[in-house]
Amino acid sequence: MHFLKKIAGIIILLIPFLRLSAQQNYPPLKLSDLLNRVSAQAPSLLADSSAISVRQAIATDTKYNWLPAVKLNYQSDIGTNNNVPGAYFGFGIVPSNSGGIRPSNISNATLSNLGIASLDWEIYNFGGYKAQNKVAGSDVKVTENQYRLSKYQLQASVIEDYLQLFQFQNLLHIQEDNIKRNQQIRNSVQSLATSGIRAGVDTSIAEAELSKSRLTLIELTNKFKQTQLQLSALSGIAYQNIVADTTLMTPLHQINSQPGAELNSPLSHPLISYYQSLYQNSKEKENLVRKTYLPKIMLEGAFWGRGSSISTANQFDALNQGWGFTRTNYLVGIGISYNLTDLKRKQLKLNTQRYTSIYEDKRLQAQKVNLETSVHQADVELQTAVDRLAEIPRQLSAANAAYRQKYSLYKNGLIDLIELNIAQNLLYRAEADYATAKYSFLHAVFEKAITRNQVQSLLTALK
Repeated sequence: MHFLKKIAGIIILLIPFLRLSAQQNYPPLKLSDLLNRVSAQAPSLLADSSAISVRQAIATDTKYNWLPAVKLNYQSDIGTNNNVPGAYFGFGIVPSNSGGIRPSNISNATLSNLGIASLDWEIYNFGGYKAQNKVAGSDVKVTENQYRLSKYQLQASVIEDYLQLFQFQNLLHIQEDNIKRNQQIRNSVQSLATSGIRAGVDTSIAEAELSKSRLTLIELTNKFKQTQLQLSALSGIAYQNIVADTTLMTPLHQINSQPGAELNSPLSHPLISYYQSLYQNSKEKENLVRKTYLPKIMLEGAFWGRGSSISTANQFDALNQGWGFTRTNYLVGIGISYNLTDLKRKQLKLNTQRYTSIYEDKRLQAQKVNLETSVHQADVELQTAVDRLAEIPRQLSAANAAYRQKYSLYKNGLIDLIELNIAQNLLYRAEADYATAKYSFLHAVFEKAITRNQVQSLLTALK
């Protein structure tokens, strides 16, 4: 019965390992494949891509602002026809009434009709149309660069999550080894306590350490799955299939250790391109403000016909005599329009837009300084990571040797369990530090590639 309980206890302890092993049976997912899926599936990028289509449609609409307004109007009206001399403003609501002036008011109804074809064309506005098109094109450029920046930032975030996944996988393996060591210690303690060599309290201490290591494994597994789920939401890949490629370390270390090895020249950084497009967009709007308040040359034309039931002798004929056009006219002219009072409005709006341009230029310069600083920081961090990675194996080797010695001494009754646990924790810390050093190296390599916009070149070098 006691033997069955021990077997059951061992099975319970192995459950986390079985889950982890089953989870890691999936083939590793390459970072390049994950980034491609994210670029195609990420909801935020799909929304930004749609915004580009909207801006392009607006730009296409702007290109046709030069088209003239050609209007066709026709109306047929019935009513009285009485007039008095004197001019007035119509206010848009006073009906027009043309005709002769009679000595008295007449209530007889008349029928009249009117048809008009009119042309209103701003044929020249001193570069106004061109300025409008440049602003519309600049708006498209801003939206496109915003999309590229969003893609770049999302790429950086996905790389960070992928490296976190790499870190968690290493830590899970380390924790698995730590649990095995704790089990080994617990089994030794039980044997020594049963034979009376060790006190029974050592068994409780060993069980506590084993339980603590199992709880740590549970927490790490939770973080591992949370990261998988986050990447799954962005890529559309089932989270179980998102397993980091643990062989990534070797080729990256070889690429970095090659003397004089450099990736392809960095492309224009998306962050700088975005802020440059904002500045250029503001400058184009400055030009548009100048052009908007320049004179406008207009071509006007109209052709119209009229008919009325009032005869040429000023007699009220039958209403059916009002159908058809009895008089036609045309009018063509060229005019120029310039509002002198717009000079102040132009000055105020131009000053506002100039201040906006200055603001965008300052933001652009600030981003350039920040990016340059980030590049230097990435270089320093990478060198630090390389140095740390070179030193860590010495710590790990020494901690491993110390643990083996302490474990042997404990089994021979020469030291107590506290000293053994200290050595075991030292080894565990050294293993965790080694995993962290590998993560820090990978993070520094990709951070350098991200700040220089060389991620694609780095991924190509890994193939």
